[in-house]
Amino acid sequence: MNVPAAPSFKPTGHPDVKIGKIGILLLNLGTPEATSYWPMRRYLKEFLSDRRVIEVNPAVWWFILNGIILSTRPKRSGLAYDKIWNRQLNESPLLTFTRSQAGKLADAMKASGVAAEFAMRYGKPGATETISALKAQGCDRILLFPLYPQYCAATTATALDSCFDALKGMRWQPAIRTVPPYFDHPAHIDALAKSLKQHLHGLEWKPDRILASFHGLPEDYFKAGDPYHCHCMKTARLLSQKLNLQPGLLQVVFQSRFGKAEWLKPYAQQTVEELPGLGVKKLVMITPGFASDCVETLEEVAIGLAETFHQKGGTHFSAAPCLNDSDVSIKMLETIARSELAGWLPPGP
Repeated sequence: MNVPAAPSFKPTGHPDVKIGKIGILLLNLGTPEATSYWPMRRYLKEFLSDRRVIEVNPAVWWFILNGIILSTRPKRSGLAYDKIWNRQLNESPLLTFTRSQAGKLADAMKASGVAAEFAMRYGKPGATETISALKAQGCDRILLFPLYPQYCAATTATALDSCFDALKGMRWQPAIRTVPPYFDHPAHIDALAKSLKQHLHGLEWKPDRILASFHGLPEDYFKAGDPYHCHCMKTARLLSQKLNLQPGLLQVVFQSRFGKAEWLKPYAQQTVEELPGLGVKKLVMITPGFASDCVETLEEVAIGLAETFHQKGGTHFSAAPCLNDSDVSIKMLETIARSELAGWLPPGP
């Protein structure tokens, strides 16, 4: 007996459309494609032209950027990147780790039918490219996951802006959710604590001080309402409590100051210079505001501040790695993602 085929509700010639899948898009800062002058210049121009990053009169800043900064800074920044460049893959560590984070998160979420990709705010791959790639896989629901634990308009907001700009050009937009700042999320604090504890156990000495170094921010941005400073301080406080550290052992500092304006204090450079004279001879530095090791953590802290500390009389220095693509990092990302996917994703692994 021949059973008639079920009728198709697609119009004749209708293209196949993949739908019904969930995607996660990890968002990070970005990276130059090479350390030579022109790739560095293109990257810095895109980065420093962002109005979220530089809140200066655009007309004035155009002349400063194009007349001074882009003439001198690409070479200096290129030398810094060259010190930490991933020679094997010919790319920055930030790109290496972010790609790995997305791949491992995709593997962890595969059984739940969730895809994961990554995008960079500056450089490649961009938001338009990766959101389109997720849509092509059938993702009509996408969770945007900025890899910035502490909220800052110059990082979290501009990364999300790039995604929203990409959506403006799409006729069929996916449904969108965004991961809120996770500076005090138990999974994040637990991952930081396990990572730091493992690092300390690997040392043959005990630190006199642990500096938690966060990326700096102009004080004017803080006064304008940016919650970044508060988020950084709470992360450090919760981490200290989680590890039951003695009072005063963990201290917050801010690094990567740019320009002559006043930034959040205390400054990492100044603090590291002063500590040996105060009897702190053994120093560990952590960077809990960075999801992945990059030029700021590897060149500025692990190389530059280490040299400063020893020159000023310090005897022992160690920079703990960022969470990177470690097991605790991927578990943290999965935990936060599953929480934010509630209602889209059935509960449980």
